[in-house]
Amino acid sequence: MNIKYRLTLMSFLQFFVWGAWLITIANFWFGTKSWDGTQFGLVFGTMGVTSLFMPTLTGIIADRWINAEKLYGILHILYATVLFCLPQVTTPTNFIYVMLLAMCFYMPTIALSNSISFTALKLNNKDIVKDYPPIRVWGTVGFIVAMWITNLTGNKATAYQFYIAGIAALILGIYAFTLPKCKPQRLIKENASLGETLGLESFKLFANYKMALFFIFSMFLGGALQLTNAYGDVFLDEFKNIPEYSDSFVVKYSTIILSISQISETLFILAIPFFLRRFGIKQVMLISMFAWVLRFGLFAFGNPNGGLWMIIMSCIVYGMAFDFFNISGSLFVETNTDSKNRSSAQGLFMMMTNGVGAVLGSFTSGWAIDKFFTHNGVRDWHSIWLSFAGYALVIAIAFAILFKYKHNPDEMEKISH
Repeated sequence: MNIKYRLTLMSFLQFFVWGAWLITIANFWFGTKSWDGTQFGLVFGTMGVTSLFMPTLTGIIADRWINAEKLYGILHILYATVLFCLPQVTTPTNFIYVMLLAMCFYMPTIALSNSISFTALKLNNKDIVKDYPPIRVWGTVGFIVAMWITNLTGNKATAYQFYIAGIAALILGIYAFTLPKCKPQRLIKENASLGETLGLESFKLFANYKMALFFIFSMFLGGALQLTNAYGDVFLDEFKNIPEYSDSFVVKYSTIILSISQISETLFILAIPFFLRRFGIKQVMLISMFAWVLRFGLFAFGNPNGGLWMIIMSCIVYGMAFDFFNISGSLFVETNTDSKNRSSAQGLFMMMTNGVGAVLGSFTSGWAIDKFFTHNGVRDWHSIWLSFAGYALVIAIAFAILFKYKHNPDEMEKISH
């Protein structure tokens, strides 16, 4: 099979095994188990916690001792095994611990899938810049397909969503052993210091005011990134408690409605080069932040009938909010660090957004929703989303005032080539 088709299948399954439960787990937690919201924040916090250390550890293992594709396969098989165990868990505390274990196996596979793709394309004399994006887009398609399958099979609130993900993860784990060999590069010197080995040299970037400010804002925005993944589906599903909306399309197919967000994501990826050349990195990041304000604000005022357009528009805006910050942020790191610490700096960017930021956002939002926005077991979604919108607005205004970065069109042209 053509190498691009083989990598496309890997990318599709990589995100299928996540999308099968990520958006719908809130319905399982609140609707089926009736567990409390404070602890639910910890479920999404497990992704952030494991992002702090697991990608680094597995990266070291793949760089020194084990073929990346073999390690990738082993991790997915272990991930599948834990997913099969999740439905047997009967308490929220144990569920969080088991989910933490699952994320220890899954989160590092995202970086490993990128490494495998890049290595395989190079070995086959392909152009990474040209050939990788169409492969990666199929990962988002896999995420969308998984969401649709979970919803259309009636499993958005059942434990079967974990079995769907587990079976696909097992298939991917076995399939990984057929991928091109990605041997350890052993680029780290044997006598390297512990800091060099763990990529801790990148923390010296905090001594640079502009870089430190960028990483701090990345952390604060990272707190917002998972909020709609955590609460979007249960928000739409709880319209069933209002008689006039109980039989609406939105309630029955909430996950499919939310999949518009991922569809939008694939489209906005294509628009990023135009926006970067026209407005520059800082402006694109600002557009992303104000898009988050719209994402939450439109949810606050939307409903399944007259306000359906607001829910759909919120999902469309998500693509801009998510993609613009992640990609422009990566380019900022690319253009403001030297080749010696660029990879570890990119890892630090991901750690601040998907690690520290996600952990703080998950823990704080779960606690705040339970303490301030839940009354007699009923969540006040209008106020919840408005508070999230206010949070994003404060970040956007502070970023616009404090972060200084001059747009250089020639620099954008250099990156694109």
